[in-house]
Amino acid sequence: MDSQTPDDYLRQAIHLSEEMIALASAGDACRTDAGCGIVFGSMRDKAYKVRSLAQNELKLHQESGASNADEPNADEPPPQPSTT
Repeated sequence: MDSQTPDDYLRQAIHLSEEMIALASAGDACRTDAGCGIVFGSMRDKAYKVRSLAQNELKLHQESGASNADEPNADEPPPQPSTT
């Protein structure tokens, strides 16, 4: 059984969205046509949206006391899922 909490998954979503933002920025910096700009711009927009939604949900959990007190800080990298 998975021992991760919903907050763990929200932190993973934040981490992934930050990776998407970095990827979109790097791709946009070296793009050669407008089509790539559309792809990278869309990726960046969606990543910012996902990150904002996940951060807001984490905040709601913390305010309601739904988070575990011993969970890592939201600024720390999330635990990675086990592949076994």
